[in-house]
Amino acid sequence: MSELATKAEKLDASDELAAKRAEFVLDDVVYLDGNSLGALPVAVPGRVEDVVRRQWGELRIRSWTEGGWWTAPERIGDRIAPLVGAAAGQVVVGDSTSVNVLKALVGAVRLARPAHGGGPARDEIVVDATTFPTDGYIAGSAARMTGCTLRPVAPSDVPGVLGDRTAAVLLNHVDYRTGRLHDLPSLTAAVHAAGAYVVWDLCHSAGALPVGLDEHGVDLAVGCTYKYLNGGPGSPAYLYVRADLQDRFDSPLPGWNSHAEPFGMREDYEPAAGALRGRVGTPDILSMLALEAALEVWDGVPVDAVRAKSLALTDFFLECVEAYVPAGGVECLTPRAHAERGSQIALRRAGAGEVMRRLIERGVVGDFRQPDVLRFGFTPLYVGFADVERAARVLAEVLAEVPAEVPAEVPA
Repeated sequence: MSELATKAEKLDASDELAAKRAEFVLDDVVYLDGNSLGALPVAVPGRVEDVVRRQWGELRIRSWTEGGWWTAPERIGDRIAPLVGAAAGQVVVGDSTSVNVLKALVGAVRLARPAHGGGPARDEIVVDATTFPTDGYIAGSAARMTGCTLRPVAPSDVPGVLGDRTAAVLLNHVDYRTGRLHDLPSLTAAVHAAGAYVVWDLCHSAGALPVGLDEHGVDLAVGCTYKYLNGGPGSPAYLYVRADLQDRFDSPLPGWNSHAEPFGMREDYEPAAGALRGRVGTPDILSMLALEAALEVWDGVPVDAVRAKSLALTDFFLECVEAYVPAGGVECLTPRAHAERGSQIALRRAGAGEVMRRLIERGVVGDFRQPDVLRFGFTPLYVGFADVERAARVLAEVLAEVPAEVPAEVPA
């Protein structure tokens, strides 16, 4: 056994989260793609069967009340809230991340423009220039809808471009390509100092590290639930609206589900109080209740402990890669500093598509981003240190086989 394999055994033996692994359906693969789709929690299949067979099959329409279907968006939102550092009553679950970005960003612009019309024009939206493409598309649409100009800027440059024209700023907490963690507290403070509102995309941070929405005064935030929260493919996203902003939050997507009297069927729209005004249409109950079951794995798990293990896993992976892969074999795109790192490691290598295809064939599952990036996500609830050592060792073997000049291809 190698020195690093022995170290991995010792680290696994002292891991306080190791028992959580038994709460997931895992096979013999090393699954390092939880930053794209989390593993299946053991409790979910039985819960979904109950929802389908008993609640839908037997109770039918009665389940809206007896099964708690109607209150699911805010009830499940309250389960997510502690994972993002929010008090109850500020998170509502439903729709996709993209839809919630639109709600939040247009809502932020409207917050920045007081009803009395006084103050600066506030006609500019600043967006993370490195953002996931959909966030950029939505930001462009929000700008057109609100008569704003769109200004793409690298997150580090945001403070220098803010001014009295800035209405809203859309930022990613963790860069989806590189795993870089952006400074949420200082960037939020800079946006507020300019009199603007900030929207944070938490897709790659919620469930992997502390966020502190309330602590840092974040205005609005959105996120998906199928990555580190393990909610399942296409599970509904969530929207956070800070408590003191809720009575002024004006969603661009008012629906009967966000009406103060949803069954009144009135022609005029009156938004519900609180976070409920972030709802739109009928909740997607099957996937929403699967998510609720998935969130049970978080019972008794401190987010700080998850973060500590995440950093230990990623540190150990880099140590193993440096030991097993010859110098210059890969380039690490992820910052080494803990304060700048999420829960993934991104490595650059020509021929990355073929490398990842072969890794998956050998039981190490990560993913690939054009043109040359290998991404490895570390989900502390079910990834162990022995997994990390094995992944780095197999990576070294594959890199030795694949010429660096092989063009990148998306794995099948």
